[in-house]
Amino acid sequence: MKKLIGKLVYAINGWKLKNGLDIDQVDKCILICAPHTSNWDFYYTLAAFWQMGIPMKMFIKDAWTKPWYGFVIKAMGGIGIDRSQRNNMVQFAADLLQNADHLYLLNTPEGSRSRAEKWKNGFYYIAKEAQVPIVLAFCDYKKKEAGIDKIVQTQGRTLEEVMQEIEDYYRTVHAKYPENYNQKIF
Repeated sequence: MKKLIGKLVYAINGWKLKNGLDIDQVDKCILICAPHTSNWDFYYTLAAFWQMGIPMKMFIKDAWTKPWYGFVIKAMGGIGIDRSQRNNMVQFAADLLQNADHLYLLNTPEGSRSRAEKWKNGFYYIAKEAQVPIVLAFCDYKKKEAGIDKIVQTQGRTLEEVMQEIEDYYRTVHAKYPENYNQKIF
């Protein structure tokens, strides 16, 4: 059903799915979604993931998972997190990945739809701790396409090396609101 909904969203809005890699080769990973300048980014990337059959989960404020509609958020992959508590999110996320057979853990490292001076880098440490790759997802408004296109390995590499590779990749992706996307991510 999700696959059909994803295809319908793309057909109605004139978008194309771009899957530049064999997702069967990646059982679990950190799934980076960027640029993130609009709420529409979520819907287009979610529709892409549904079309590809990606087993995706994401952390979200627990306030979104507790009300009457919380079951919808959870069905879309939401995992409620109480941000008022001091948690070791890196270890929690790494454990979640290590204990799963198939899991793409979604992350929007800009942290906001507003312009960020640099990305949060917890995703790098989660990937290193869980010993999983980082997969790059995108939503390009100029081309009207979204999908996944690149695997970035973290093992044996510094944060700076990984961030530079990611920054280079997203340099050609066009955000809905380009003024809110800082292409210098670290």
